[in-house]
Amino acid sequence: MRDLFSTIAPRYDFFTRIFSYGMDRHWKRLTVANAAIPGEARVLDLACGTGDFAKLIASLHPGAKVVGADLTDRMLRLAELPNAISADASSLPFASASFDAVFIGYGLRNFPNLAGAIVEIHRVLKPGGMLVSLDFFLPEPAWFRFLYLGYLYAQGAFWGLVLHGRARIYTYIPDSLRSFLSAKEFTTWLRNTGFHEVAARTFLLGGISIHWAKKGGPGKPDIQ
Repeated sequence: MRDLFSTIAPRYDFFTRIFSYGMDRHWKRLTVANAAIPGEARVLDLACGTGDFAKLIASLHPGAKVVGADLTDRMLRLAELPNAISADASSLPFASASFDAVFIGYGLRNFPNLAGAIVEIHRVLKPGGMLVSLDFFLPEPAWFRFLYLGYLYAQGAFWGLVLHGRARIYTYIPDSLRSFLSAKEFTTWLRNTGFHEVAARTFLLGGISIHWAKKGGPGKPDIQ
């Protein structure tokens, strides 16, 4: 993943905008606007990429202290965030109960150990802190799922050829989705792993979803 994202880093923002037909900006603003962030919050933008969430949070919540973390050094250099660190989601270099909120933009599918990452996110969140994510998910309607994956594959191959001369470079998106969850399944999963007051808003028949989930009391989530 580090090698892949190092390659696509310079064109990542352009690709994200064009691939979503400009809807990405709206989804991200909606994600932040509906998150309960305290005025002096400490926020982690995990798998921050070029720092879209970190910059948006800082602009909408000037009192917040935002830390960006990503596995790819080239992404972090392009992000140019005042507070950023290279870190693996399954082994975060932060003390327990360090953050009021953890944001993840299009990162969940790319974590090799999603369960381990959720354990770490739960650990670094304060009780009552928010996990907030925006990501691709498998659509619920079976008939649409096949079409959606095919569309993502075709678009990924097209833009891979145009931007990098390599058709397979952006097909990691449908590839990562094939063994992933639906938005509804992820909502249930969060409720069973130490989070409550879980809310979701889906788009494209569940192909894109925003999740907001509040950490329960102290303790480690029960993830099998």
